[in-house]
Amino acid sequence: QLVEFWGGLVQAWGSLRLSCAASGRTLSTYNVGWFRQAPGKEREFVAAVSRSAEITYYTDSVKGRFTISRDNAKNTAYLQMKSPKPEDTAVYYCAVDGRAFWSKNYAQNPAAYEYWGRGTLVTVSS
Repeated sequence: QLVEFWGGLVQAWGSLRLSCAASGRTLSTYNVGWFRQAPGKEREFVAAVSRSAEITYYTDSVKGRFTISRDNAKNTAYLQMKSPKPEDTAVYYCAVDGRAFWSKNYAQNPAAYEYWGRGTLVTVSS
């Protein structure tokens, strides 16, 4: 099971860190991705991190503002959001993919992920 935490209302000049906690699974055996879905829009890729945290990918719109990380000892992954924009408002989901061979194409594709959390709403006010 994956559970996202610490969504909420944030000011555009603020920061927010989302957590994705895994239970019943060893997170270190999975690549982790964050996706988001805004009202009326399709789910889109945000960021992903490899099992060992050596490789990260980001969508262009969040590069330099968001940071994905993980703490395998705590079985938790994170998405640090700095200087969020109103257009970042969405439900944020974490997901995991257990494949050993992993590339950007897989990381960005929702269909590549095996398990998903239920999401946490982030609302950015201007």
